[in-house]
Amino acid sequence: MAFSAIYFLDNKGQIFIEYFGDLERESIKDNFILIYELLDEIMDFGYPQITETNILQEYIMQEGYKLKQGAPRPPAAVTNAVSWRSEGIKYRKNEIFMDIIESINFLVNTRGSVVNSEIMGQIVINCCLSGMPEVSLCFNDNALFNQDQTIVVDFEDIKFHSCVRLSRFEKERVISFIPPDKEFELMSYRITNQVRPYIIVEATVRKYSHSRLEILTKVKGQFKERLVATDVVIIIPVPSDASSPRFSVVKGSVVWAPEDSAIIWSINSIKGGKEFTMKAHLGLPSVEAEEPEAKPPIKVKFKIQYLAASGLQIKYVRIVEKGTYEAISWVRSLTQSGDFQIRI
Repeated sequence: MAFSAIYFLDNKGQIFIEYFGDLERESIKDNFILIYELLDEIMDFGYPQITETNILQEYIMQEGYKLKQGAPRPPAAVTNAVSWRSEGIKYRKNEIFMDIIESINFLVNTRGSVVNSEIMGQIVINCCLSGMPEVSLCFNDNALFNQDQTIVVDFEDIKFHSCVRLSRFEKERVISFIPPDKEFELMSYRITNQVRPYIIVEATVRKYSHSRLEILTKVKGQFKERLVATDVVIIIPVPSDASSPRFSVVKGSVVWAPEDSAIIWSINSIKGGKEFTMKAHLGLPSVEAEEPEAKPPIKVKFKIQYLAASGLQIKYVRIVEKGTYEAISWVRSLTQSGDFQIRI
């Protein structure tokens, strides 16, 4: 019940703010009667009841005494206990799309050791379902799937949409909810265990007689052969006084960006297990600078469809609605680079 208690206390404070503004000592004293009425509605026999301000405003229309006058907020027309979804929604074809989107943050130092790695994930839903359906989904969370060979995922910093029934998630690790219409974020999370880079970039820098620089860069897809990384961009830093660039590349295109002191290598797609190289020759001033420049890191950008970097899988999706009801659920995964840096 820990999630439910915390959620209730947070909602209670938000309800008071909606009615009479900031939670100050004076405003609480001035609105004692209103607070008493609100508590009578939102809790009954120790159990939370109505915690949505939009619904409460249909029953308790009294305006509170505000220390600071704010703009009036008209209540929404609510005909059901679910304030985030209207009744009477109809679709010719009932479908729900679920996207698992994960961004990898990765930092490698000059010795090739991983300094920081994490996955920031979210589940985004596009709901095209008629009526008032109840959706349940379960995935390979560590708390539920630790007895067999299923890949387990340790979640951190989980945040749910207000439509999720927290009590059921606590007991069964099942996410159950009545979804809002159209697109919304169901949950977000962070994962720090066993983060793989998926795209490996190595750069070798050679300096000749203080007047010429050669950079050999290799990129490899460190994932299954059936998968493809798209929109791959590798940003390689160079000295600010470099000039006269010449490039040799097997795949993709290379752009010289002197305003950013960088070489930008773009590749449309890389299949899993494939490796490509790019060689750059740059001119340098004949006189070496007194103090060497600090070397910024290589930055990498990419996208990999049909892959969740964490190994997260939605094991099942169930949709229940009154009467004859048929619906199709679609689950997609996307891994993309976040703050992905490699120091050279």
